[in-house]
Amino acid sequence: MKHAFVLLFSFLCLATAAQELKVRETISNPSRNINDGVIHLEVSGGRPPYTFKWSNQSTPLSSGRATGLTEGIPYTAVITDAMGNTVTRVNTVPTEAIAEVFNGAMTPAVGALGAILFWDPFAASGLYDPQVYADQKRIPIPGWSPEVKDRFVLKKWIRPDGAAISKGDPIATISRDGGADLTVTALAGGTLRHLVKEGGVVYNSENLEHVIEQGAHYLADIVYDEPIVLTHPNGDPISNGIPFIVIWLVLGATFFTLRMGFINLRGFRHSIDLAKGKYDDPEAPGQVTHFQALATAVSGTVGLGNIAGVAVAVSLGGAGATFWMIVCGLLGMSSKFVECTLGVKYRDILPDGRVFGGPMNYLRYGLEKRNMKGLGKVLAGVFAVLCVGASFGGGNMFQANQSFEQLAGQFHVLQGNGFWFGVVTAILVGVVIIGGIRSIANVTGRVVPLMASIYIIAALAVIIMNIQNIGPAFSAILEGAFNPGALKGGIIGVLVVGFQRAAFSNEAGVGSAAIAHSTAKTHNPPSEGFVALLEPFIDTVVVCTLTALVLIFTGMHEVEGMAGAQLTSDAFGSVISWFPYVLGVAVFLFAFSTMISWSYYGMRAWTYLFGKSRRSEMVYKMLFLIFVVIGASVSLGAVLDFSDMMILAMSFPNIIGLYIMSGEVRKDLDDYLKRLKSNQLFRKQTAR
Repeated sequence: MKHAFVLLFSFLCLATAAQELKVRETISNPSRNINDGVIHLEVSGGRPPYTFKWSNQSTPLSSGRATGLTEGIPYTAVITDAMGNTVTRVNTVPTEAIAEVFNGAMTPAVGALGAILFWDPFAASGLYDPQVYADQKRIPIPGWSPEVKDRFVLKKWIRPDGAAISKGDPIATISRDGGADLTVTALAGGTLRHLVKEGGVVYNSENLEHVIEQGAHYLADIVYDEPIVLTHPNGDPISNGIPFIVIWLVLGATFFTLRMGFINLRGFRHSIDLAKGKYDDPEAPGQVTHFQALATAVSGTVGLGNIAGVAVAVSLGGAGATFWMIVCGLLGMSSKFVECTLGVKYRDILPDGRVFGGPMNYLRYGLEKRNMKGLGKVLAGVFAVLCVGASFGGGNMFQANQSFEQLAGQFHVLQGNGFWFGVVTAILVGVVIIGGIRSIANVTGRVVPLMASIYIIAALAVIIMNIQNIGPAFSAILEGAFNPGALKGGIIGVLVVGFQRAAFSNEAGVGSAAIAHSTAKTHNPPSEGFVALLEPFIDTVVVCTLTALVLIFTGMHEVEGMAGAQLTSDAFGSVISWFPYVLGVAVFLFAFSTMISWSYYGMRAWTYLFGKSRRSEMVYKMLFLIFVVIGASVSLGAVLDFSDMMILAMSFPNIIGLYIMSGEVRKDLDDYLKRLKSNQLFRKQTAR
């Protein structure tokens, strides 16, 4: 009996031991590059199969190996066996290089700032569910891509319409002109719904409507019994929220449009007259002309976002996102009017002619005039700190980094020479910015028309060569904008994607442009507001829309899983093989002009914080040029992400001030329009 008890006890111990999950961890940092850490988990014991719930969203539930991890950041993995036994492991890939240390240290800061900027107040209050649900699975032609040149016909349905099917079941046979028949299998289980009749054409690359139409290559839907939540590879649900920063910018733009009586529309003609120099008074205080101020501000906003960002927006939101981009761009014109009017009104001109203006001035002194001195100092100080950080990152390192990557992709001789590219770029930037705002304005006054012309001509060439697609293209834009089925988030999803791209691109409400416009030669602050409202029109309504049209006209808006800049480059290359080289040059000009404009924005914020001496200005310029080299030669990941977010964060103190002072701007506007109608404003005499 005693021996039997011992045997039974031993058996139970072995059985219990067999249930225990044992994990062996292997952590590696394969190079000094950032974000390439690897954690490999080998599991024994328990009962296979095992699932791995990683905190890294891109790692599948079935994988015990996580790659592309940020060094210095802890990652959690919850391992579960078939019996439901779990064990949790937390591991960190050690940092080895300075860049990895910076990247790891900044990643939590990016998450914290992102939690504020992209917080969804509507979801938080329970007004709607931000999780993305799918009620059906669309079945495409196997292996289809926008580059496929062929005609596909639905030869035979293997399963009837309305049939209950399982994943992997054969459902149809497709014939093609250029090859063997294709057998289509179900990609999910549910109820089959036919979209094409037997003998009907599914997709024909010579049919313009098929090329442009969103989803023309689908032949069937599989309707789920119950809607399912779409998830990331690690099992976390996918959410399509309405970011607070987008709400903040768009509501501000809408308010200013109404408060100023739709100045974005009724002031357009006068703004063009001002930009053309019809009202340029050579005796007016300031440093640059209306056009030069406009060119400087446009050069700060027209950049990589117009190429890469638009491609991302259209690929996510479909052709319909273009419509909402245009709407948001039109609304943003009013925000620019208000902030740039105030930028001139509260500027400070020193005896040596240097101008100090922008949100730092009107937030501090404009609110002080309203007995809000404390609030004004806080808002101005916060704005200045954010602006300096944004100038080094989003307005400098990000531009140098991305322009090098784009050019190195087209001109392979540059690969591996990021440092020297940065040195050359820094020299070019330095030659311009050492001379101050007049030098910057002279260069942007020439570079902006040149770069805009290159890009617009290239885009128009693509559109004209595909001009037969114009009808289907605009139908796709309008139908996609108002069709609830256009995106998984419906019409709200398309609207948010379009608004987000436009708001991020033209920086209306951010306040940066007010710094450039404060230097304009004028006696009348509203005149510069009129000039400024052209910026969102040029940036978003013209340049962003042209990028979107190139993607739509060439059918590249259907491509998924490709980086934004590469998608735009491929769209140009699909028409003329050497167009990507032209695009590469345009990208460099966009980045170069953005850097020189942001150097001035950051310098004015720097002098607000550290004094207006020329020595203080020179210290900032030297630091700025050093960061150009760093940006081109080092991968800084989260550092760039954080500084890019700082540009958006500038809108918080700025728009608060604009709301408070909007009544003052409206009063100045009404007075200006009265003097304009009665011919009391200076106007150049034209030769008869």
